[in-house]
Order: sequence, then C-alpha cells, then structure tokens
Amino acid sequence: QVQLVESGGGSVQSGGSLRLSCTASGAAVSSHCMGWFRQAAGKERGQIALINSDGGPDYAESVKGRFTISQDSSKTTLYLQMNSLKPEDTAMYYCAHSLAWCRDIARYTGGVYPPGAFAYWGQGTQVTVSS
Repeated sequence: QVQLVESGGGSVQSGGSLRLSCTASGAAVSSHCMGWFRQAAGKERGQIALINSDGGPDYAESVKGRFTISQDSSKTTLYLQMNSLKPEDTAMYYCAHSLAWCRDIARYTGGVYPPGAFAYWGQGTQVTVSS
C-alpha cells in the first residue's frame, strides 16, 4: 500500500503561483510513475505532469512552460510548482502513484496516461484561480 497526502493548494489571482507537495509513505513507494492529475467541476480527471526515475518529466500541453514537477532524492515527496496560473487551472489536484513505469504506460496506451493506470491516489487539494 502507498499513502499519498497532498498539500499546498489555495486561492490565488491570475498570474500568481502555488507549490503543491505530495508526501508518499508505505511499503510500496517506488520509483515508478508518479504525477499530478486535476479535475475541474464537471470534467474528467486528467494528467498534467508525470515523473519517474527512468525518464524525464512529461507535461500536458496546457501546462507546459508554466508548471514544473520535481521529486526529492528519496522519491517520497513530489512537488508541482505552478506559475502564471490562469482561471482555467482551477480544479482539484491529485497526486497519483502507479505500479508501472511512465514509458510502459505510454507504450500500452498510445501516449496517454489514464487515471486507471495509477493504483494509489491522494485525497486532493483544491486550487482556485480568480481573474
């Protein structure tokens, strides 16, 4: 089992920044694919940033150049630095941990990262960006 706890969400104005953190614990924490998803009201949950030890980070087009994912050396804390926030970034943000490598997920799914490929989830942290 892996337990994931997110923190750092809040309310900011457009153009502002936030840094999300996700602390992982449990016997199954590994270097496999980890990342951030978000779900806006009335929309499906979607991947925005992923990382694992066998490759570089992967970002959704909507956040490239604005968001940066990183991980501490112990692989137990995941971060998401969010800059130049926009109202459309308003959503619940979730940390997720897979039992597979990111590249294997992408190879099997044709380059997408569905929520179903991730076994463990945090409770989410709300990010609200006002215009």
